[in-house]
Amino acid sequence: MANALKEMSNFASLSKSPLRVRISSNRLRHEVLAEDVFRRVFCWERKRAERSGRCFLLMLVHAGSFLQANHNERALSEIVSALSSTTRETDLAGWYREGAILGVLFTEFREGDRKALEILTSAKVTASLRSRFSPEQLNKMRISFHFFPERGDKSGLGQLANAELYPDLFERDEERKFSRFLKRSMDIAGSLAALILCSPLFALISLAIKLTSKGPILFKQERVGRYGSRFTFLKFRSMECGSDARIHREYVKRFIAGEADAARVSHTQNAVYKIQSDPRVTRVGKFLRKSSLDELPQFINVLKGDMSLVGPRPPIPYELEGYQIWHRRRLLESKPGITGLWQVNGRSRIKFDDMVRMDLQYAKTWSLWLDAKILLRTPRAVFFGAGAY
Repeated sequence: MANALKEMSNFASLSKSPLRVRISSNRLRHEVLAEDVFRRVFCWERKRAERSGRCFLLMLVHAGSFLQANHNERALSEIVSALSSTTRETDLAGWYREGAILGVLFTEFREGDRKALEILTSAKVTASLRSRFSPEQLNKMRISFHFFPERGDKSGLGQLANAELYPDLFERDEERKFSRFLKRSMDIAGSLAALILCSPLFALISLAIKLTSKGPILFKQERVGRYGSRFTFLKFRSMECGSDARIHREYVKRFIAGEADAARVSHTQNAVYKIQSDPRVTRVGKFLRKSSLDELPQFINVLKGDMSLVGPRPPIPYELEGYQIWHRRRLLESKPGITGLWQVNGRSRIKFDDMVRMDLQYAKTWSLWLDAKILLRTPRAVFFGAGAY
């Protein structure tokens, strides 16, 4: 990792951010990476860990109040020296937040060593700092530990990300603030127009559902939005009331794992995200699903701000149980939407991993023009109904 860092420091993109060097003893020359360099390396390590499953630890030393009270190079040098004496040569130190938070990356350790590593590192760092500073000074510092890939709650309860540990996501949103404002304006205008223009369809579909089956007109379901937030997802009801969700739950679990359903998919077909010939679907529901008219109430979700016109499809909480670590990035990169890249490129016939890659590609290359192109391609995908069941 140390060799890789030396190579990365030669890149033109990094040359603009010089490494900051502190000399804290007569034997050791301690390098503290500049904030933008350290954060970039951290984000690379986090994404690598999500794909490889290899663990690393981010230790943050919150020393802002201490450094403000001690405006001298020696105080910082002593902290860096304390960190250096308790870390390996391959561990990287740098500014996580310039002048306030120092970070250290501990790479390449086994999954089962998480708790032991935290306890050992905490004890060593605390002891080293205690030998250099008074108790009053130590009280102005705080140490936190963050392991990656994060274990978390696979059901998606709570927030999946915070600004401190995912600075790349939140900083990117801040940079796109005006574009995001335009996207939200487009969502509001588009959803309002769709609700007004489609109001006759709402009345006809509501009447058809009410006359052909018992139960409510709208189907309400809890879904997971960006950063793990929950919201009530709306659709026209297409199934018999009280249908058992276990059928879909088991099917989605197999689909996410890449296991094709041999009973429903022939050797000439790709696996599909929706169950074909679902016995729970009503006669009217089959038409609504095939034509995607069951999705119309989601314009209400867009108007409320839970969703966008374009974005990844919001998963049901139990779907997250089958997610690999890197799959959940689709919930971190952008707000869920009614349509997206995968819907206009085959919809349900695309494999789950490919669907996630398309969602990540959309987030990476997002622009208002890309949203416009996807929206223009959506009617054709709906009209031909490829992959809709």
